[in-house]
Amino acid sequence: MSNITVHPTSIVDEGAHIGEGSRIWHWVHISGGANIGRDCSIGQNVFIGNRVVIGNNCKIQNNVSVYDNVTLEDEVFCGPSMVFTNVYNPRSAVSRKDEYRNTLVKRGVTLGANCTIVCGITIGEFAFVGAGAVVNKDIKPYALVVGVPAKQVGWMSEYGEQIPLPLDGEGQYECPHSENIYKLSNHQIKRITQ
Repeated sequence: MSNITVHPTSIVDEGAHIGEGSRIWHWVHISGGANIGRDCSIGQNVFIGNRVVIGNNCKIQNNVSVYDNVTLEDEVFCGPSMVFTNVYNPRSAVSRKDEYRNTLVKRGVTLGANCTIVCGITIGEFAFVGAGAVVNKDIKPYALVVGVPAKQVGWMSEYGEQIPLPLDGEGQYECPHSENIYKLSNHQIKRITQ
């Protein structure tokens, strides 16, 4: 594993794939079946399960566990102490390892500190989950969600700033930082320029 930084307190099980330029910090445990892309930062006290796929340039902050059946696409940000689950209705006395539900976090998503992602959902591209939110259903691309349970309260740009458009109706917004143009139509936002 050349060009990969692994702190000596961390455990990387045999068989794990870690991409070039990735950094593994203190007290991390990466299971043997994990597949981690290039240029990722895996913070202190993170656990990554066997059936986990993490894309390129992801940042997983301290105290996050990424359990089996979670997929993070490229450039996902996982805030400190946020939580993934993989069993919908756990009981200690009932084995449900054959009932894991898939969770897909699409490209560019931000998952705020201490939020919880209930298994079996998809979070659309560049969505933004506020700190402490509990997400229990699919989230649209570019949506800003907050609260318990999480509800959409706005839209976010790829730059990470709120887009001043209503939740529904029609409209257009140009990001002053990137010059990307976002178009709202039919309860969805799409970037129409690059």
